[in-house]
Amino acid sequence: MSNFLIILDVILLAIILVFAGIWLWNRIQAKRIGGQLSNEEFKQGMRKAQIVDLREKEPFKRKHIDGARNLPYTMLKYQFNELRPDLPVYLYSDSLTVTLRAARLLKKNGFSSIHYLKNGFEQWDGRTKASKY
Repeated sequence: MSNFLIILDVILLAIILVFAGIWLWNRIQAKRIGGQLSNEEFKQGMRKAQIVDLREKEPFKRKHIDGARNLPYTMLKYQFNELRPDLPVYLYSDSLTVTLRAARLLKKNGFSSIHYLKNGFEQWDGRTKASKY
């Protein structure tokens, strides 16, 4: 029985280490991009930026940040050229991982001013809008 408990402890420790590694990787990537913005900072700069909602079409239709355009992450690698690389890009979604992947993709393709909403759309306290279509 004690061998079973040792194996179980090792498995649980491995799972914890994997989750800690993923969390640490996201934090390192976030610092590299350097564009994390609080709600207030996002609101202050959004008039001069291209606001991109990375969520899929249905969640975007239900509710999104006023002035945002929908470029789902799944389509971003095909449609990033619809964005202007000379203007700041403000990204948001429901997942930090998705947002950071999108930021890395844009950075790799020549965008220099990339920022993202720190706590994602769920914590947004600014103006929102529902799509009519």
